[in-house]
Amino acid sequence: MLKEVNTAKILIVDDLPENLLALEALLKHEDLSVFKAGSAEAALELLLVHEFALAILDVQMPVMNGFELAEMMRSTEKTKHIPIVFVSAAGHDRNYAFKGYESGAVDFLYKPLDIHAVKSKVSVFVDLYRHRKGMRRQLEALERSRQEQEVLLAELRQTQVELQHAVRMRDDFMSIVSHELKTPLNTLILEAQLRKIYLGKNNMAAFTPEKLMEMVERDERQVQKLVRLIDDMLDVSRIRTGKLSIRPSRFDLVKLVSSIVENFMPQLNATGCDVTVELPEYIEGEWDEFRIEQVVANLLTNAMRYGAGKPVHVKLDVKDGCAVLSVRDFGIGISPENQERIFRQFERASGSEGVAGLGLGLYIADQIVKAHRGTIGVSSIEGQGATFSVTLPLGESTATESAKPRLTLVETGMHSAQGSASGSSGLKA
Repeated sequence: MLKEVNTAKILIVDDLPENLLALEALLKHEDLSVFKAGSAEAALELLLVHEFALAILDVQMPVMNGFELAEMMRSTEKTKHIPIVFVSAAGHDRNYAFKGYESGAVDFLYKPLDIHAVKSKVSVFVDLYRHRKGMRRQLEALERSRQEQEVLLAELRQTQVELQHAVRMRDDFMSIVSHELKTPLNTLILEAQLRKIYLGKNNMAAFTPEKLMEMVERDERQVQKLVRLIDDMLDVSRIRTGKLSIRPSRFDLVKLVSSIVENFMPQLNATGCDVTVELPEYIEGEWDEFRIEQVVANLLTNAMRYGAGKPVHVKLDVKDGCAVLSVRDFGIGISPENQERIFRQFERASGSEGVAGLGLGLYIADQIVKAHRGTIGVSSIEGQGATFSVTLPLGESTATESAKPRLTLVETGMHSAQGSASGSSGLKA
């Protein structure tokens, strides 16, 4: 293979076969490959197929002479750089030589041929060809290397941008985690210090059963906050390592959503959110109940955080073989450019600087829903709130909702969902 690469091709053109054979015998060498053409037309055919290091043309040929062939070679991109040596029997006529050089010749050989002169000239042109070819290969290699370096540099820059973003996210996350963990811990510490002061002053009136119950409830709320924060961080770790487990079981989604809303009532009351819940009789399917509870809880928490003091609407329905849950708030809303970003980890809506949270809730919800082969999305107009929608496949053999849906209104100050549509304070189903 290496020998083929180093072999140079020589084209000799003459209308006399004996001249072709003589030149071929003269030029024969292991690192040269000689191609013969008996006419200019045959030479052109070879020139279109092969890459030649040198062309040796007889000047006097019928139909198309050597000068005309040389001019055609010079006018074609593929052959314009091939060195041309003319073979002439006309002697050292200057006008003849001038016409040859004008046609594109680089040298002349005169008959009868001088063996040493022929070999010497051919050797020079073959060496020049090999040097040019070597330089061309080097230039091509350099160009490939340059292009590869440009690609690597672009990848390096992209990696650098991603690393800088990751560092910023890490720093922001650590700052948020520190603040979010300290808040319930500081509350617990203050409560403990206050009780210690009461005990030091022997103020047992501060420890009546009613006051003790309030203390325990306050402690429980702070501990639950800590547990939720830790659970969120653990879930992110599980998602990253592909270890977020999904354990499906058959249950009624309507019952689960009603229960979650009821459990959220103290927090909803505290934030001044009136909540309407629109549910069918039942929707049964196979999902991971614990994980779906996380999704609903995260969406309700999100609605309270960004729509405090404004209504929240929860709706559950069945459409195209899927359970469809929507949670709507009337808070700050989300800009179009942020509507995809908020489902990434540690990302939060713009304008949420004063809102508590790690920025993990929607990311975790998105991963849980995807693990159920479902979808989650948001539609929003800035300043007019947002509607988060979750779609969960029911499965082929699952019985779905009843024919008659009901509407439930949950008002501020109430601790559980009310009955059917007839008790919905005049709201229309």
